[in-house]
Amino acid sequence: MNATPVTVTAPDLRAPHRYIAIEGPIGVGKTSLAQRLSERWPMRTLLERPEANPFLARFYGDMPRYALATELQFALQRAEDGRQASELLAQGGAIVTDFIPQKNAIFARLTLPDDEWRLYQALTERIDTGETSAPDLVIHLQASAPTLFSRIEKRARSEEGRISEAYLRQLGEAYDQFFYHYDGSPVLTVNTEHLNLLESDADFALLIEQIETMRGRKASFVKAL
Repeated sequence: MNATPVTVTAPDLRAPHRYIAIEGPIGVGKTSLAQRLSERWPMRTLLERPEANPFLARFYGDMPRYALATELQFALQRAEDGRQASELLAQGGAIVTDFIPQKNAIFARLTLPDDEWRLYQALTERIDTGETSAPDLVIHLQASAPTLFSRIEKRARSEEGRISEAYLRQLGEAYDQFFYHYDGSPVLTVNTEHLNLLESDADFALLIEQIETMRGRKASFVKAL
């Protein structure tokens, strides 16, 4: 008996952009998508290391007390990450990250009172970021606060156990406001409310199509139900 032929379409081995960055609020799926894109195309991943911030767990337990220390630590880390991204690009090839350096200001402005925000700005202006490259494409992932909260509960990271749905709502709104004005790179905004980009090949293929066919500086994608 003859077996049913299987048609396999080989992916394009060249990434459509040399530098793709993925952004969005906590729990939206940035790191998972970065890793999957690096498997789809030959791209190096450069990922955030929240576990390297010694203040983060304390921040989630007492935000007013530990916000400034947490954000300054992240500013130092992301300055180093930005330099590393530029070095990797200079070596050739392509990279995908789960952050952009500008995210520092999103979190800091949301969590710091005005006087600490001014201090944060003054100090971070003195951090040497070197020559950092702008992404060729930023993928801005969105989801509602209840969906983000559910995803965070599902992954059950101990340091995230005290994150509230109200904080996630504020964070999502802050990201939307930021990317409404952002013009540093082209931005593809993707609503992930009904997208399973980690486990669904069909959903992932929809996103790949959007990335490969995007034209212009800004575009949005919502999966039709």
